[in-house]
Amino acid sequence: MPTVLSVKPLAYERTEKSLLADIPPDVSVMRTFALDTRRHLSLWNRYMQWMALPDRWVSWCLSAIPRGFISIYAKRINVIFTTFPIATAVLIGLILHMLTRKPWVIDFRDSMTEDDYPRDPRTRQVYRHIEACAIQSGSLFLFTAASTIDMYRKRYPELNLERCILLPNGYDEEDFRGLSTLPPRLYSDTRPLRLLHAGLIYPEERDPRPFFHALSRLKKEGKIDRAKLRVDLRASGDENYYAGLLKTLQIEDIVHLLPPVPYHEALQEGAVADALLLLQGMTCNHQIPAKTYEYLRLRRPILALTTHEGDTAALLRDAGGATIVDIYDVNAIYQCLLLFLDSLRRGNHALPDDVKTGRFARRNQARKLAEYLNQL
Repeated sequence: MPTVLSVKPLAYERTEKSLLADIPPDVSVMRTFALDTRRHLSLWNRYMQWMALPDRWVSWCLSAIPRGFISIYAKRINVIFTTFPIATAVLIGLILHMLTRKPWVIDFRDSMTEDDYPRDPRTRQVYRHIEACAIQSGSLFLFTAASTIDMYRKRYPELNLERCILLPNGYDEEDFRGLSTLPPRLYSDTRPLRLLHAGLIYPEERDPRPFFHALSRLKKEGKIDRAKLRVDLRASGDENYYAGLLKTLQIEDIVHLLPPVPYHEALQEGAVADALLLLQGMTCNHQIPAKTYEYLRLRRPILALTTHEGDTAALLRDAGGATIVDIYDVNAIYQCLLLFLDSLRRGNHALPDDVKTGRFARRNQARKLAEYLNQL
C-alpha cells in the first residue's frame, strides 16, 4: 500500500472533509508543516518574490524532505511518486530521489511550463529548471494529453517515448452512484434554463469576459432575461473581481456566484442542470480540465468555450454531447448561445456517448498505472 506525504490542513485555503472517506483505512497519510506565503507570511498581502519560489508552499520543503527521507527507509518504500501542479512537490521529489536514488515517477498531468506560463519570467525560469532536472532524473512521466507528450519530447530530445505514459484524467464511478438524474426535457415557461459551471475560473486561463459580454448583449436586445436563463458559477474563485464585471455589464441577475459545496452535492447539482459550462483558454491547449470527464459522465449537454485547436475540443468532438465555441470570440458566443439554448428548450441537444465516456473510469486508469509501477 502507498504512503502519502502531504501538508497539514493549515496550508490549504479550502478543505473538503467529506473526501477523506475516499482514502482506504490502511493507507498511511503523513502530514507535515507548511505555510502559504500569501496568507501566512505576507504583510498587507505583499511579500518578497523569493519567499514564493517555486510557489507559495515552498516552506513545505523544510518538513517534507526529512520526514520523507526517514520514511523511505523506515517503511521500505520502493518508488517515489510526485504529482504536479504544486511545483514544490516536484522539487521535494527531486531532492528525495537524489538522496536515496529510488526510482522516481513524475505525474506532470498538464505541462509544467509553456512558452508563456507561468506568466512571471522568474517563476517560469525556476519552474523550467525543476522540470529539466526532473526529465533528467525521472524514471517515468505521466501526462494527461497526447499533445503534451509531443511538446515535451520536442523540448527535451533525450526524453524517450517509452518513459512517457498517457494517462488521461477520469472519473470515479462510485461518486456517481445514487445521483438523481433528469432526462432531456422540453422547456417550461415556469422556470429558466440553468447553465452550471463547477469549479475555479482562472481570469486568464479561463477568461469568462467574452462570455459575459455576449450575455450582456443578448440581454440588452431582449433575447434573454432572468426568467429565461440562469447561469450559476459554483466556487469560481475571484468572486469580488467577477462580481464587479457582472454589475458593470448589468447581468448580475442572470449570472450568480455561488459558494463551494461538498463534492457529492456538486455532482448532484450538475446531474440536474439543464446544461454544463466549460471554459478553457488557448494557453491551456495542451491540457484538459479534470471536470471535463465528470461532465461527460453526468451526460448533460455541454457548452464548451475553448479553442478549436486544443485537446479539450478534440476530446469533446470524439465523445459528443458538446457545443464548442471559441472562448475569445464574443460574436460567435452570441450566435451559438441562442442556438444552444433553443436546442435545450426543444430537448434535442446531443448527449455524451456512454461507451466512449466509459474509457475514462479511474479504475481502468489506476490498473494501467499499477502495471507500470510494478515494472519499476
